[in-house]
Order: sequence, then structure tokens, then C-alpha cells
Amino acid sequence: MRIQQIDPSAFTPPYDHALCRALAARGADVELITSEFLYGPAPEADGYEVSRDFYRRSAKRGLDARGRRLFKFAEHLPDMVRLRRELEADVIHYQWLTVPSIDTALLPPNRPRVMTAHYVLPPEPTSRQIKTAHRMFSKMDAVISHTEVGAERLRDVVGVEPERVHVIPHGAFDYLAELEDPQPLPPELKGAEGPVILFFGLLRPYKGVDVLIEAFSRLDEGAELWIVGNARMDLTELMAAAEKAPGRVRWLPRFIEDNEIPAIMRRADVLTLPYKDAEMSGVLYAGLAFGKPMVLSNVGGFAEVVEKYEAAELVPPEDSEALAASLSRLVGDEAARAQLAGKATAAASGPFSWSTIAGQTLDLYREIGA
Repeated sequence: MRIQQIDPSAFTPPYDHALCRALAARGADVELITSEFLYGPAPEADGYEVSRDFYRRSAKRGLDARGRRLFKFAEHLPDMVRLRRELEADVIHYQWLTVPSIDTALLPPNRPRVMTAHYVLPPEPTSRQIKTAHRMFSKMDAVISHTEVGAERLRDVVGVEPERVHVIPHGAFDYLAELEDPQPLPPELKGAEGPVILFFGLLRPYKGVDVLIEAFSRLDEGAELWIVGNARMDLTELMAAAEKAPGRVRWLPRFIEDNEIPAIMRRADVLTLPYKDAEMSGVLYAGLAFGKPMVLSNVGGFAEVVEKYEAAELVPPEDSEALAASLSRLVGDEAARAQLAGKATAAASGPFSWSTIAGQTLDLYREIGA
């Protein structure tokens, strides 16, 4: 079976490459059509083809080039028109559409189409956002949600026909735990003697870093908090608040390459995702791959990981007191951490393994391509 995966702006390279690798391992002929990832190295292709056909001129200008987004937008329509002409697979699987209002008019006719709904809608969507989502997802023969919560929103809010909505989990990022050339801890994070609480990932307002700092300020001295990831927000006030915490807060606000992740994850005693809103998060699946004890906000599909597999602890979103209590207990209870770690590892090797997910995805391709 010939499959073409489409992610024009390279929004989710780790997911794209992990799925392509798993599909290829099950015998599919897979091509990932995307663009150059400008923030750092992307995973290497293994058994599948990668075509970086989008935004080639703007990519050459570099990430910090003046007017890069304008140049990128100017390339978008010609690139989408060319893609429409060149698509030839048995199934076309869209991970993202960069400009849905344009892209939905340029989908190839007479070919089975799948789309993964990585993010369905914001918490309080406008009628225009709902209409745009409906127009995009309704153009697909099948829409994949990673969670039951997302599937429910697709059906009940967006209005996608129930028979087109399918739940296939996001896989654990086990390739990170298997890298052959992991790097040591960055200098900024070396020398921690006590337990380490880790926040990892892009720093954005909805990620709840402010709630985490408030919660950490309630903990006794002894633990450290590491806040690691590329900043997409002003950190001035957060850093000032962190200075007042009794324990040490270390910041590493930059893009973290794959080979840096293993040392950071393995040194952390607890991984926390104190999000105020989310459908799901790739960081959670990195945590599963490394068997990390985790504390998650009860948002999006996070609760399903806890309720079905007991692979983390759950706290209400924006509740710094509850978050502090959970973190404090885990930091001080090695046995509790070990129990959560075991559940996370079991989930990663079972329902969240890429082999299992590739099998479910191929079954869906066959269903819509029959």
C-alpha cells in the first residue's frame, strides 16, 4: 500500500516520523511530504521517503529572516497546487493543513483522504472557527482523534459524521529512549543533588508555568524545578516569581534537540504537565517512553491516560494547591514514583506502542480505500 503523509509546515516532526517509520516497518510504502524543520535537526528517515517540497525558498532564508512568514505565505498556494498534481498514493494522510480556507479547495479528487485532528478547537470557539473546522474535517473520508474527548468534540461540536471519526492513540516517543548518541546534561542543569521536578516543552501561556511556579513555591526546600523548552512568551514575570520560591528553579529556555532529551528526562524524578488547556501533548508521550512518574492537569484527553492505564496522577487545572500536594507526595515517596513508572512503561509498550498504532492506522486505510 502506497501512503503519502502531508505536514506542509512541519508542525509535528516527531509524530510524523514516528508514524511513518512504524507504517514502513509493517510493509507500507510511505512518503512524508513536508518542509525543512528550521528549529533544529528532525528525526532521520528510516525505511520511508521524505520530500521537503514546501517553502523551499523561504526555508533557505533562515528562521530569523525578515519577512519570512510573508515569503512562506507567497509560496504556499503554488506549493499546494503542485502537491495536488503530484499526489499518487492509495491513501493521502494529512497531519495538518496550514491555511485551511485555501487548502480545502485544493485536495486531490478521487483519492481516499485521512486527517489527524491534532487540535480540534480552542476551549471557547467562535462560530467562524467551528465552520472552518467543519469545512476542513468534513472533506476527509476519515478523521483520527487521539482521544475520546477529541472524538466527541469532532462529532458534537464540529459536526463531523460519527462514522468518519476514529480514535487511534498517539504513540509513545520510544525512539528518544533508544538514541545511539545521547548527549550529557546541559551545563545549566548539572549538579542537582535532590529530587528534580521537570516541566518540558514549548513555553506558552496555556501551559500553566505560572501555576507550576506557584505550586513549587509551596514545597519545602530540597527539590529543584527545571523549566526546559523554547520560549514563545515573555518570561520576565515568571522568572521573578520563581526567584521567590524556597527551592531552586533552573531555566533552559531554548530549543532542545532530540539527543539532549534522554539525559534531561532520565535525571528528572517527576514530570509535570500543568496545562490550562490542551487536547493532548507530545511531552506526555515522551514521559511514557522514559517511564516517568507524571502529574497532569485534567484537561483534554489527559484523564484517559490516568483512568484507563493509571499511568499518571491527575489534578484540576489551575489549582496550584492540588498540584503542590501531588508533587510534594511524589517527591517524597520513592515507592509511589516507582509504581507510576511501571504503569507508564507498560502503557508505552502496549496500547501506546507505534507497532500497535501503525496496525490500527493501516486497518483504517484499508477500510476507506476498499
